Amino acid sequence: MISQKILSCFIDESGDFGPYDYHSPYYYVTIVLHNQEDDIADKIQGLEYRTSNLGYTDHAIHTGPLIRRESIYSNDLVEDRKHLFNVLYYFAIHLPIKYFTVRVNKSECADEIILTAKLSKLISQELHSRDEFWNSFSKIIVYYDNGQTQLTRIITSVFNTLFTDVEMRKVQPVDYKLFQVADLICTVELLADKAEHNSFTKSELDFFDTVRDFKKNYLKHIRKMKL
Repeated sequence: MISQKILSCFIDESGDFGPYDYHSPYYYVTIVLHNQEDDIADKIQGLEYRTSNLGYTDHAIHTGPLIRRESIYSNDLVEDRKHLFNVLYYFAIHLPIKYFTVRVNKSECADEIILTAKLSKLISQELHSRDEFWNSFSKIIVYYDNGQTQLTRIITSVFNTLFTDVEMRKVQPVDYKLFQVADLICTVELLADKAEHNSFTKSELDFFDTVRDFKKNYLKHIRKMKL
């Protein structure tokens, strides 16, 4: 029997389907792609070892709250938060993965229906633009935490319309390191837009020092993984 060539797709989002807010003008969807033939077990073990050494055993790293010193990270020093961020970042950039991100300007969306239509179209266009890549796989497994019902419907509809063998799986972020990578990349792409408009917050500047440092030390290397 010929084994299947399987592509894993890990999906994360930033934003919501509510009305436009100038503090959060865009809705982002990042999809991280991993050919299951590429073994990353040793890299995952390395990530788990390093995060445990930092005091975070069986922990899902959430990069937005980590940067902003929110939630579980509210009492952590900036140096400690940077160490945890960098552990995930260096794990990500040494993986055999690709990604793409789509974004919608919510100021152009009068309601949820228009936002849904724009997101569906952009994701479909990205998939169509790499037909040779996608068609090289016999099966696609889509991993999402079902955090937003609207996005769950979009990705279910788009993937099942375009591909014949698709499996949808609901994930717990702590169980899937590549889902945490999707979260990292989605955050970096959001920060890239803020960097272009010089709109980093104080917490973001405290974390990355300068916009230039963010672009040089993080964005430049993440972008090398774009599909």
